[in-house]
Amino acid sequence: QVQLVESGGGLVQAGGSLRLSCAASGRTFSRYGMGWFRQAPGKEREFVAGISWSGGLSTSYADSVKGRFTISRDNAKNTVYLQMNSLKPEDTAVYSCAAELWGVGRHRDGKEYNYWGQGTQVTVSS
Repeated sequence: QVQLVESGGGLVQAGGSLRLSCAASGRTFSRYGMGWFRQAPGKEREFVAGISWSGGLSTSYADSVKGRFTISRDNAKNTVYLQMNSLKPEDTAVYSCAAELWGVGRHRDGKEYNYWGQGTQVTVSS
């Protein structure tokens, strides 16, 4: 069992930055590929970014965030991060992290992920 807890959300002006964190319980964090997803009101959940298990050598991004967001992981701290720069109002959503055993961080529909966090709200004002 893996428990995921997100933090770092908040209110920021357009053009600003936030760094989200997702802390995982347990001693097998490095075995999990990690993903960040978001869901805005009235919209379906969408993939944001993913990172492969172990050293995180493979990353993947949605086209809408490529060049602005960066996913990374620190296995010593059991944490995955999402650095978000140049934020836009359309980035407003609840952001959730998810874990997939032996995942490579490229699955975008969420079905392959085994565990999910509760989410953290990100609001970008114009």
